[in-house]
Amino acid sequence: MRSSEGKYWIEGLRRRWIFSDAVKAFCFAATAAIISATVAMHFLGTGWKAFVLIFLLLFAGISAWMKYWNISSAQVSRFVDDQFPEVEQSSWLVLEPEENLSLLQRLQADRVNKVLSAKKISDAPWKQLVGPVLVLVAAIALSYGLSFISQSNRSITDSITEKNAGMPVVKENIPAEVSGFVITITPPAYTGKQARSQQQFSLTAETGSMVKWAIKTSLPVQSMVLLLNDNESVPLKSADNKSTWSASRLIAKSGFYQIVLNGKKSDYYQMEVTPDLPVAIRITNPAQHSTIDIGQPQQIDLKVLLNDDYGITDASISATMASGKGEAVSFKEKKIALQTNIHNQRSIQISQRILLRELGMKPGDELYFYINAKDNHGQLSRSDTYFVSIQDTTELMSLAGIDNGVNLVPEYFRSQRQLIMDTEKLLKEKAGMSEEEFKNKSNNLGIDQKMLRLRYGKFLGEEEETNIGGGHADEKEGKHAEGKDEHGHEAEQHAEAVEFGNTQAIMDQYAHKHDTSEDATFFEPELKAQLKATLNEMWTAELRLRTYEPQQALPFEYKALRLLKDLQQKSRAYVAKTTFKTSPIKPEKRLTGELKEVNGVQTSRSGGAGNKSVTVLKATLAMLENKKEGLPAMPGDLGVLLQAQQQLSAAASNTPAKYLDALKSTKKVLALWKNGNPQARDIAAMQKGLSLLIGAELAVPVQLSARSSELTKSYFKQLNRMQ
Repeated sequence: MRSSEGKYWIEGLRRRWIFSDAVKAFCFAATAAIISATVAMHFLGTGWKAFVLIFLLLFAGISAWMKYWNISSAQVSRFVDDQFPEVEQSSWLVLEPEENLSLLQRLQADRVNKVLSAKKISDAPWKQLVGPVLVLVAAIALSYGLSFISQSNRSITDSITEKNAGMPVVKENIPAEVSGFVITITPPAYTGKQARSQQQFSLTAETGSMVKWAIKTSLPVQSMVLLLNDNESVPLKSADNKSTWSASRLIAKSGFYQIVLNGKKSDYYQMEVTPDLPVAIRITNPAQHSTIDIGQPQQIDLKVLLNDDYGITDASISATMASGKGEAVSFKEKKIALQTNIHNQRSIQISQRILLRELGMKPGDELYFYINAKDNHGQLSRSDTYFVSIQDTTELMSLAGIDNGVNLVPEYFRSQRQLIMDTEKLLKEKAGMSEEEFKNKSNNLGIDQKMLRLRYGKFLGEEEETNIGGGHADEKEGKHAEGKDEHGHEAEQHAEAVEFGNTQAIMDQYAHKHDTSEDATFFEPELKAQLKATLNEMWTAELRLRTYEPQQALPFEYKALRLLKDLQQKSRAYVAKTTFKTSPIKPEKRLTGELKEVNGVQTSRSGGAGNKSVTVLKATLAMLENKKEGLPAMPGDLGVLLQAQQQLSAAASNTPAKYLDALKSTKKVLALWKNGNPQARDIAAMQKGLSLLIGAELAVPVQLSARSSELTKSYFKQLNRMQ
């Protein structure tokens, strides 16, 4: 009996190869998944769930490609023959049963057993893992580095943004008496932002921020005041030495301010307030008006995106279900919770499925819903109202109201209802009939649907089947469908081949024709479009019936019927019931002729003050243009400039970013108007601000000349003669 050490030795090596290949597949899959997930997180903001999904898919794919579990002992023996010359290419002998070997082979097998038992199992499977493990470690390091850099960049960007908020475009003009100052901005607590300090007078703050000014002067001053928007004074308090001043103010709106030291005003400084907007709600699915047709699942796949400046604290769905008709309509309100955790996030994506049956809705009911959301400042916002209705088959199949009013739709249009009933009957009887009989009946229903569709086509000016429901024609179907399948696919391909290269067909797409069959109808464009949509639904139903799929044809048949009933309602002439309530009549005042309490029609002319202000601004622009040309100043120019400055000051208090530069330049122009020459850049900046205030003038109507009036009278006189 020969020993089996060699066989066990080869089997152990095989298990090592299988395990090492599995580890190799794991390393490659994990490397690719880590890199993909890191990129997705950095650019798309996805979570680590994407890593798990990508890893599982890649590991399964790589394993299926490598098939390491199929490594056989014969393959391992060939590796042993190549790596160990001592076995003399005979390692396979230890794997064969002893009864299958000759005497010399048994002797050689014993020799191989002795050689292998004296050797350690090869480490070659472990050596091949060095590369994949190093690649995996590098991918982990790269992912960590990118995450760290991204987080650092985000922190640096946020800190720079907060630090440099409100940085002026140009260098500020600081009063000479001021030796140093610090402005501290403390945002409201709900924003989650820390207090920040800056050494600039122009500032940008969140709504409701507390702003503190701390100003030091080189010499003691008697008084220091902050003049806000040229109409509000905020005194600064000083210590005993009169050189350190401070004041605090809650900022609620944008504007500008000046520092007044001992009655001397400084330059203008901007105060920009960032408003806290309510939650922005965006519903991407469903559409604002949607109908659930027959055969569709009675559910809503809701997709909502919520965004807020500082955080969202609550969101919900307010739904109202309406059921019944006429005076028996009942409404039921319900608040539906969103299936997501809201913990003061700034952005939330919501995907939620709402089952209408669980809300107690049935065919014919309607659902009205909107989204409510609240931010961490308590501001409420709501979306538009969305409407979802479930189509009622009973209403569609009913004949009530068909003979009321004036019906412009032909009587045979209502045969679509009979087609639906025949299709449902065919589906019920399918189990008790043969396949051939079922196909014949389904095909016959398709023929009936085709005939009904052709009748509709006549009301669109189409006397034959051309361009109805996909461009099939009777003549082409009769000529080319013989010997082919019964759906006319070959004829359709032939029609496309004929149209290719047809000059007349290309010209028909762009030519303006007055005798087209489609326009030779009595339908309005809206009714015509709905009738075309009905033809498309009928064509799809016919296709399903012709291909022996009546179950799939039912939704299209129901939709065609719904469009038909809607078309009937639109074409019906009726007078709606209306009620009118008059105000009560006082008998004592009737027929007295007293008109003192009757006010005549008054036309408000608010444009007078506006025209006056525009006149002042235009005069100021003309004066500035004369000043640029070197003309001397007139005595009344200063008063006009002061009026223009008042208007610029009022505009800058509302939108400082737009008009504050012009107001600063106006101050400089006024200082040098009489006894100096203002700089050209100040005049240009002032002109720009005045032009923005004037805006685009509307065209003013002018009276026609006498000659034009006579021509107009003659024209209307000729028109009267022609009638």
